[in-house]
Amino acid sequence: MKIISDRIKLSTKGNGTLINISGHLAQRIEQSKLKTGNLTVFVVGSTAAITTFEYEPGLSKDILEFYDRLAPENRTYHHDATWGDANGFSHVRAAFTGPSLTIPFEQGQLLLGTWQQVVLAEFDNRPRERTLVVHIIGE
Repeated sequence: MKIISDRIKLSTKGNGTLINISGHLAQRIEQSKLKTGNLTVFVVGSTAAITTFEYEPGLSKDILEFYDRLAPENRTYHHDATWGDANGFSHVRAAFTGPSLTIPFEQGQLLLGTWQQVVLAEFDNRPRERTLVVHIIGE
């Protein structure tokens, strides 16, 4: 059993940025030379999340509209009163979605569905530099 740890740095444009990171993750699996195991990806920070969906323009709009209904940007959050940064909605959206995802791989390939991609969802109200921590465990 081998464990590999890596980082991916990405820039976002702030709330509403959805980045398909599947290629970055597949590249890490290929570089690892491991054939079977699990890859875990974790976004550092409390206003972004990792999820999976069919990354296409229509569904991307649907996802963003869902988040607007789930935790609207234009309402007051208790967090905003605490820190004055007006990003309470960002924290709620990120907490609801989650900061990490584990994906199995076999024969050196992530076991994703035909139309399934892994996506970084940025919710903060300003552009951010994000670090993704990638751990690959396998043989």
